[in-house]
Amino acid sequence: MVDKQKVAMAVAEAFGVMILVTAVYAMVARTSFPLFAAIAAGLVVGGLVLSIGPKTGANVNPAITVGLWTIKKIETAKAVMYIIAQLLGGVAALYLIKYLVGQPLENISGKFDWKVLLSEGIGALVFGFGVASAVYQKYEGGKLAFAVGGSLTVGILVASLASNAILNPAVAIGLNSWNWAYAVGPVLGSVVGMNLYMLLFTDVATAKKKAPAKKKK
Repeated sequence: MVDKQKVAMAVAEAFGVMILVTAVYAMVARTSFPLFAAIAAGLVVGGLVLSIGPKTGANVNPAITVGLWTIKKIETAKAVMYIIAQLLGGVAALYLIKYLVGQPLENISGKFDWKVLLSEGIGALVFGFGVASAVYQKYEGGKLAFAVGGSLTVGILVASLASNAILNPAVAIGLNSWNWAYAVGPVLGSVVGMNLYMLLFTDVATAKKKAPAKKKK
């Protein structure tokens, strides 16, 4: 029997990626100034946090999903389902944009470059750090949307110094900016950012302690 809730969550993640890709493309197709794309991405992700966030968490990013998995904020089976849905959303967005603009998208990734990987990684570290702070401090509603969207905006601006500043492997597929730098960089950065926040700003040791045994009468 099909689990309706899981199907809805997968569809929401895929649809969220499609919205994010098309919104970012609408900006980058008209201007090369990274601020506009960064603001667009931040606003879209903030809106998705408010709309689908209560049901799925609005990851809409394989790098964020992997990062959350490493700090044990998402189960393995759900993480795999999300990542598959997100990547499929990126592919769907690529073909949708091709159809709407009436021509194939030019590949903008270029050759693999360590500077690009590092840049994407640092930007994703900033983004992942912000997401982890919101998760651990249990932000909700507008506060959560602002923290996540704002972190993405800042991360994109930082990454734009040496890359296309995508910070999302699924969006990289949708914008036809795919190579190993745009696939691996964001994942590594997100994992480091989230674990860095967990180690520095949460009491991991206390969380792992077992409850004291009751004294025998």
